[in-house]
Amino acid sequence: MTERAATPPPGPAPAPDRASGEGPGALWLLTLARVRLFYREPSTLFWTFIFPVLLTVALGIAFRSRPPEPVAIGVVAGPGAAEARSALTGQPDVKVTVLDEAAARAALRTGRVAVVVVPGASPVLRFDPTRPESRLARVVADDLLERAAGRRDVLTPRQDTVTEAGSRYVDFLIPGLLGMNIMSTGLWGIGWVIAELRQKKLLKRLAATPMRRWHFLFSFAVVRLLFLAVEVPFLIGFGMLVFGTPFQGSALALALLALLGAAAFSGLGLLIASRASNQQTVGGLINLVLLPMMILSGVFFSSANFPDVMQPLVKALPLTALNEGMRAVLNDGASLAAVAPQCLLLLGTALVSFAVALRIFRWS
Repeated sequence: MTERAATPPPGPAPAPDRASGEGPGALWLLTLARVRLFYREPSTLFWTFIFPVLLTVALGIAFRSRPPEPVAIGVVAGPGAAEARSALTGQPDVKVTVLDEAAARAALRTGRVAVVVVPGASPVLRFDPTRPESRLARVVADDLLERAAGRRDVLTPRQDTVTEAGSRYVDFLIPGLLGMNIMSTGLWGIGWVIAELRQKKLLKRLAATPMRRWHFLFSFAVVRLLFLAVEVPFLIGFGMLVFGTPFQGSALALALLALLGAAAFSGLGLLIASRASNQQTVGGLINLVLLPMMILSGVFFSSANFPDVMQPLVKALPLTALNEGMRAVLNDGASLAAVAPQCLLLLGTALVSFAVALRIFRWS
């Protein structure tokens, strides 16, 4: 008799092999776990939401819009000092102080006065040409002395004062702080956590679970992108409500810039942590990336202050692209097409960094 092959009992089809890591299940569970861990860390919530607000308030108050400081002019005591002082006090925004020779030199050196006038038949104006306020004070002092000597204007130009939206320091500051926050949370929130897991030997355990490497790495980036939906409107809304900062451009362009910026710095964070064996190493690498960009990329002051020879390097930094793009959208009303170069740079940084991190990442 021919033996019949055994047939499986009727019932539902067997579940696919979990070890294959196929499907969105592993990525979804990893992302959900990262979100829960994020909200369980009060320090993370502070650095992501509260710290940028406190920094905005402090710098916004310190550099708030206010009338310019009076022009500080020193007059060297001696013959003609009284006449020179009388000539220089012709305007309310000029502050004149009579000092002896040594005190006048010290005041000019320390910045308590911007220019020193030595009275005489041909007055001498001492000033520091490297200081913008000193050059301005020289012009003011020269004009007042000439007028006191009898000079008359040939022309009387008509004045038209203008205050443009987005010209205040706080309008410059908030996009920079937002870019810095996206950068720091991407680097520290991803790089530091992965290094901590590796140092505690937890990555070896995760390697034995039914998930692929890209599931684990991509879950960090997905969490960062999800929190942008709260982080960006929170800081921008605070600036608009408290300081009246403008929002003149497209919300779509701003959202795309923030999305690409978060992806770029998430990729850099993954790349930094892909081989770092401990938190001390990854902390040093993060600072090596973060600090130069905080200085060069125009967070607190314009990157145009750096020499022309450095500008290609400055423009190539992802934080520069993010800051310039968001300022263009918020303050200048730039369209999505206008910030396309910045978007492309951020996209390229995200793709390259994530691809390299995926290739060189190790579990132990």
